[in-house]
Amino acid sequence: MFLLNKLKRIANNLATPSGTLSQKILKGGFWVFFLRVVNRGFSLIRLIVLARVLSPNDFGLMGIALLTMSTLETFSQTGFQQALIQKKENVESYLNSAWTVLILRGFILFIILYFIAPYAAIFFGAPEAKSIIRVIGFSILFQAFTNIGVIYFQKELEFNREFIYQFSGTLADFIVSISAVLILRNVWALVFGLLAGNMMRALVSYLVHPYRPHLSKCLGKAKELFGFGKWIMSSSILIFLIAQGDDIFVGKLLGTTALGFYQMAYRISNMPATEITHVISQVTFPAYSKLQDNIPKLREAYLKVLQLTAFLSFPIAGLIFVLAPDFTEIFLGEKWIPMVPAMQILTLYGAIRSIGATTGPVFQGVGKPNILAKLSFIQLLMMIFFIYPLTNKYGIFGTAVAIIIPNLITQTIAGIKVCNIMKCDACKFIKALLFPLISISILILLLHIFISNQKHMDITIFVILLIFSGVTYLGIAHLFKNLFGYDKIVMLVKLLGKKGNSR
Repeated sequence: MFLLNKLKRIANNLATPSGTLSQKILKGGFWVFFLRVVNRGFSLIRLIVLARVLSPNDFGLMGIALLTMSTLETFSQTGFQQALIQKKENVESYLNSAWTVLILRGFILFIILYFIAPYAAIFFGAPEAKSIIRVIGFSILFQAFTNIGVIYFQKELEFNREFIYQFSGTLADFIVSISAVLILRNVWALVFGLLAGNMMRALVSYLVHPYRPHLSKCLGKAKELFGFGKWIMSSSILIFLIAQGDDIFVGKLLGTTALGFYQMAYRISNMPATEITHVISQVTFPAYSKLQDNIPKLREAYLKVLQLTAFLSFPIAGLIFVLAPDFTEIFLGEKWIPMVPAMQILTLYGAIRSIGATTGPVFQGVGKPNILAKLSFIQLLMMIFFIYPLTNKYGIFGTAVAIIIPNLITQTIAGIKVCNIMKCDACKFIKALLFPLISISILILLLHIFISNQKHMDITIFVILLIFSGVTYLGIAHLFKNLFGYDKIVMLVKLLGKKGNSR
């Protein structure tokens, strides 16, 4: 009965965003993490079904269309969202101007995308991509008309409401894409799912937040936001070139099918970075913005975030690395086996990204987004230097290696700069990473020994291995808890179980 009452109290506290800043951060983190788990669960089921029906070439065609759209979106990034979150004062007077600019931007991008579609298809040598590029342009319009009031969900750490808004799109994408692939059995299932998801989010945004934006002739406020947003735009462009430049290069040099293999390998291997760090950055950026004038508290908060990120992301990366061949064969099919070496090496990239991504919210939160832009520029230059010779000689495996080297170097520099900003001892930074690194190394060794002596792997054994891995990792965590201070789960339950207050 005591345990049941404790769980009820935690559930009630999570349902309300009130409380101290620490409690708001924890509650927000829970909702964002829960959203990502649910989203990725649906996405994984969707991915397995679609991968069984569609070919790598179909995924490559969709990848080309998304690359084209993402390129335009990134090079016209306003940075308004981050600027609104970072501002300390009330931002309501900025919303209509920002929303007006975003709608104008959406229409311009839609028109540009329509007319450049044939040239993008020619560039990649994939004429089938032209119509796909034109149709997915409608998703830009759906995003443009989304209620800008949802910015308050992140600014005020109300991620329980963000969950409803975001999950509605995930569910629509899942239902439409699965239904479409069973009927059409071609790439258009991916297209219709994407459109359905973005359209649903736009509609739901007006149901979950009472703010009603309207067009404004006064764009002076938007210009003021762009003073901060220009650095976000610069960083976004550079990060896009780093994150998508390898896709563009593979699609152009190796072809559509190779691009399908590479994107699938990247998507699965980078789950620690794209899932864990999305949760962390979404919660910590507004939190760091509130703490930007209190360095000791900012340092304390960052080190806890770093510990939690490493604790969650390292085991996921390790499991993907050691189980990649069996996962691919069991769930995706033998036609996807050629991507396994690239997937395994990309897990290292994902683990590095997951740690490096903890630094970006710090730079933005303290009002220094220019540091992120400069580091991204250095990383891009190094990637350009490595990518052609390695891809040309080793294919998509070489591409994977080419993006790891620059990432490792620049993320190390980012960690040093964060320590300088927060006056943090480098030993504390390293200590936060040491425990999960030792733990996952032990687990990988045990799994490798078991798999090497296993003649046949089926889904039952695979699931048992996952359960064994989770229990073993938590067991190692319990043994090393006193030495490394990793009692985060106990602390989390205690904080969530406290009643919130208005302080």
